[in-house]
Amino acid sequence: MMVRSNSIRRTLHCALVSLAVCIFAGAGDPSSRFTEIGHQLMCICGCGQILLECNHVGCPSSDSMRNELMAAVTRGDSDSLVQQAFVQKYGPTVLAAPTTAGFDRAAWIMPIVALLLGFGIVILIVRAWRNRPEPMLADGVHASPGAELEKFREQARQETDL
Repeated sequence: MMVRSNSIRRTLHCALVSLAVCIFAGAGDPSSRFTEIGHQLMCICGCGQILLECNHVGCPSSDSMRNELMAAVTRGDSDSLVQQAFVQKYGPTVLAAPTTAGFDRAAWIMPIVALLLGFGIVILIVRAWRNRPEPMLADGVHASPGAELEKFREQARQETDL
């Protein structure tokens, strides 16, 4: 009977530890969350820099935005809730990367489409250059490479005294 109660107790302890790990897996260090979220947001002062990397002396926006971000992180707001609050207050340009929903998908898809289209055009041009016909001389004779061409070059050199 004693063996069975130890087994039950050990199973219960394992279940509690597993539950605690699952619950606290998302709870990270506030400073690391602050840094992670801060690198996903842009400063709105017009500098075009990431919020935590805005280096303008006396920037009117970055200090207040950082304070708002720190307050949200210490409150325990989720990452998506913090981003949504910033988007509602400052507009969608506050996000460093466009979302993957709706029309913003075009910002992710268009560079790939343009790259593939560019490669296709280059391939078509190279094929066209390879398959173009041999040049013909004015009297309809094909220019021939090799010994005949050298013979004509030598004749041109002699006639022009070069």
